Amino acid sequence: MRPIAEATPLLQTPKKIFITTHHKPDGDAIGSMLALYHYLTSKGHSVTPVSPGELPDFLMWMPGVEHLLNYEAEPKLALQALADADIIYCVDFNDYSRTKHLTEQLAAATQPKILIDHHLMPAPVWDYGTSIPEKSSTAEMVYDYINQCGDNSLINKDIAECIYTGTMTDTGSFRFAITTADVHDMIADLKRKGLEHSIVHEHIYDSWSESRMKFLGYVLLERMEIFPKYNTGLITLSKKELRLFNVQSGDTEGLVNYPLSIANVRFATLITERGDEVKLSFRSKGDFDVSSFAREHFSGGGHFNASGGRSKESFSETVARFKKILSDIHPR
Repeated sequence: MRPIAEATPLLQTPKKIFITTHHKPDGDAIGSMLALYHYLTSKGHSVTPVSPGELPDFLMWMPGVEHLLNYEAEPKLALQALADADIIYCVDFNDYSRTKHLTEQLAAATQPKILIDHHLMPAPVWDYGTSIPEKSSTAEMVYDYINQCGDNSLINKDIAECIYTGTMTDTGSFRFAITTADVHDMIADLKRKGLEHSIVHEHIYDSWSESRMKFLGYVLLERMEIFPKYNTGLITLSKKELRLFNVQSGDTEGLVNYPLSIANVRFATLITERGDEVKLSFRSKGDFDVSSFAREHFSGGGHFNASGGRSKESFSETVARFKKILSDIHPR
């Protein structure tokens, strides 16, 4: 993968550009994709942002979301945009398989592909790109990319809101250790450009439905287990429970963080039964590497303190295996 700066000559004339991100997109995925959409559009390019799947409701307010295609709802339009593109940008994922529906299509595409991502060990499939795990979020990297292109003056309120959304959600509202001085410098710059951070925070965190609030209460009361001996908290959710509360896309966002609010809990896990697969989310505090844990035990990966995995075993078998692993490793 060549440095992303070497892709600059490709953008000297107006191009058709396709941008995509990972399946089950979160705030950083959509924030970085839409920030890049607004920036490239302002440079005169024709840009189509495509999400591999449905967006969670709490992101539907974002500037530019009306221009975004959902592959699951509009596959023909999305694939036509990919076929017509001169350049492909991939943001916030490090392997084609993370897009789920677009895996084979991206692999077969012959256009130059550009990666902007902050996950460990990107697959060697992109022509140009930048991948820096030390960065707080892909949204922060889009901000850096715009600056590297000499276009800080093009950052408007829409771009600022998208970057802020991605950074805020991926840093746990700026409380995670990955929140560097550079992040706060960036936010100060975005504020000077018109960002109203409290309004973004309200859109993300103060727009829950009544059913989601009741779901959270049920989860914390009935589905959270704490293992003091292992400094660990575990939340497990079956398909039956998700149906019971009519859980929508995005409703489980952030659940995995709740056990970490308990004193002495250093490792938190959310196990969710979805379709024919069991999903796992891992979070940690301190020096317990959940990225390595996910890769070793659950075919996953991510960041040192935040990662995910999956299991082909049944829901109950996965929960039992996790507890067995927990008793073996004793996270501290």
